Amino acid sequence: MRHLIINLESPLMAFGGEAIDNYGVTRRFPAASMLTGLLANALGWRRVHRQRHQQLQDRLVFAARIDREPSGGGTLTDFQTAQLNARDRGWTTRGRPESRAGGPATYLSPHLRYRDYLADGRVTVALRLEPEQERPTLDDIARALQEPARPLFIGRKPCLPSTPLFAGCREANSALQALKITPLEHGPDSSKSVKLLWPRGEGAEGIDPIRSYMLTDQRNWISGLHGGGRLVFDGTAPTERFPSTPEGGEEEQE
Repeated sequence: MRHLIINLESPLMAFGGEAIDNYGVTRRFPAASMLTGLLANALGWRRVHRQRHQQLQDRLVFAARIDREPSGGGTLTDFQTAQLNARDRGWTTRGRPESRAGGPATYLSPHLRYRDYLADGRVTVALRLEPEQERPTLDDIARALQEPARPLFIGRKPCLPSTPLFAGCREANSALQALKITPLEHGPDSSKSVKLLWPRGEGAEGIDPIRSYMLTDQRNWISGLHGGGRLVFDGTAPTERFPSTPEGGEEEQE
């Protein structure tokens, strides 16, 4: 089966999670809804294309690997405060400024919120679509990632990619297997093992499963609400099980 390899690397990344009041958390691995939005943005879809988004999310089968842990090993929390009025105009990914509707002010007091980010991390995703013959195909998405219809970001608008997202394709029996044959960059600070996440039915040879659980990382794109779960596994594997690419170098040949 053919899998698309996506590099997620940025000074700041956010993979979302269950938000509580004004606190926006982030998970360690990318969510199904985030990947759906990322690919849809590259394809030039709009939020009103709800059925397209839903069908794309339903077709996603992916596994993820943390190639480089976030700086400091944890999250960075950004404290945000704003008081906007109808005259304020902001940048959007549609390439034109957007203002707020309403009267002179949208609220009488500043809006306070907290947002968690992963700093200087790197995650590799192996992804396929089922059924593969429907549109968009993997080739459609590969072209869109190389020439996106709009600027792309990893989770939130401040999270601009620092490397090309498209990293080629791999033939493998599963998304997890595709990650196993995808080179792992070995820099001076490389750890002896890496963390992985994969869905049910993708195999786990050579990996020590830590846990299996129901992950609520999907979105109901028709209603706009987040919900729905899928069974996933996460575990660790020694870096020696992966092909290696020295930092800044070419893939090592066996």
